[in-house]
Amino acid sequence: MPSLHLATFQSDATPPLGHPLCGGWIEPVRGVDDPLRALGIVLLGAAKPVVLCAVDWCGLRNEANWRWRQALAQAANTTPERVAVHCVHPHNAPFADVEAERLLQSVHGEPSLDLPFFDRVVQQSADALRKALQKTTPFSHIGIGQAQVEQVASNRRILGGDGKVRFTRYSATKDPKIRAEPEGLIDPWLKTLSFWNGEQPLAALSYYAVHPMSYYGDGRVSADFCGLARQKRQDEEPKIFQMYFNGCAGNITAGKYNDGSKANRPVLRDRIYTALKAAWQATKRYPLTAWEWRVEPIRLPPRREKSFGEEESRKVLSDPKAVKARRGNAAFQLAWLKRLDRPIDLSCLDLGKALVLHLPGEPFIEYQLKAQELRKDAFVCVAGYGDGGPGYIPTDRAYLEGGYEPTVALAAPSEKQLTEAIAKVLKANV
Repeated sequence: MPSLHLATFQSDATPPLGHPLCGGWIEPVRGVDDPLRALGIVLLGAAKPVVLCAVDWCGLRNEANWRWRQALAQAANTTPERVAVHCVHPHNAPFADVEAERLLQSVHGEPSLDLPFFDRVVQQSADALRKALQKTTPFSHIGIGQAQVEQVASNRRILGGDGKVRFTRYSATKDPKIRAEPEGLIDPWLKTLSFWNGEQPLAALSYYAVHPMSYYGDGRVSADFCGLARQKRQDEEPKIFQMYFNGCAGNITAGKYNDGSKANRPVLRDRIYTALKAAWQATKRYPLTAWEWRVEPIRLPPRREKSFGEEESRKVLSDPKAVKARRGNAAFQLAWLKRLDRPIDLSCLDLGKALVLHLPGEPFIEYQLKAQELRKDAFVCVAGYGDGGPGYIPTDRAYLEGGYEPTVALAAPSEKQLTEAIAKVLKANV
């Protein structure tokens, strides 16, 4: 029977003054309200090491995600396929796409990412992992617990009687009539997976699906309310390493409960914190002797509409009169088209009683609920916001309903393909 060990690591990921935020589409860094972090855990003892990492950034697309996984894999003496790197998704934070930045530089466009800064942050996290492996800790149990989050998540898409999107409830929704609409389809549960050495807790990984923005666009760097809630738990229990992963929040925001006022950030933080604490108090431990890691590579098809094609995207990218956001989005579209020959990895950490599913992009909440339905016999945690290359991943029906998300979804409708891949990696039947 193998001896199971773990190590935890963390490093700073805060951008410097003047660095682009949210891919350069909003105000750049003017100050820092709270630092951004890259937090990770390494599991050792069952085949090659497995690395899970959560970064307080808006997104890591294509080559950016892959390079970060490669660096952590090398530091852990494992393979990139056994590394999952995900973003918490605050917007006053970097949004990294290395190829998109090269494309913008080629036409002297406004920057979206400082490439030397990106390389430095990746290297710092790899160095932190390497150092952490010098002193690992044995573990013998996992813990699972969950709690409902009150008055945070709401579905962004409000349909009218014709089945089309009537209102879009953004992260900050000022119109009280739109806020008054029902919550809609969400997953109200925050799930916490923990690792223990006997009765000694070592690390807690929490999962919840919501766009984690209270307000943004003012140039003030912040991990926002989910990152702040995680840090509040860390300060409260300094010996238990805390991580937070965003679930399938592509169509989930706090818009019903958030008008964008600055006073709302600590309110939302404390609602997440309350659930984090309640999930911990509800935790039950189970012995663990081994785990499995499964990977299912998929190729999501590109959009076929003219506005998403290479010719139109290059035209917008090369137009110096086009607004910054349009040129940036064109660069993102071209970077996605360029990487289509390399598949995206879906992965699952199978701990017996608990499964952790790792998904790309900004998937709709339906995929998270489907994963839980497929494996009702297990405690299923879902992390979205892995490789952000495809952008939003709506359901097929959402493309017909309209609304915001399909306008920036770079993959064509692929619900059946993605659902089948999820079922395969979960060892479930569709």
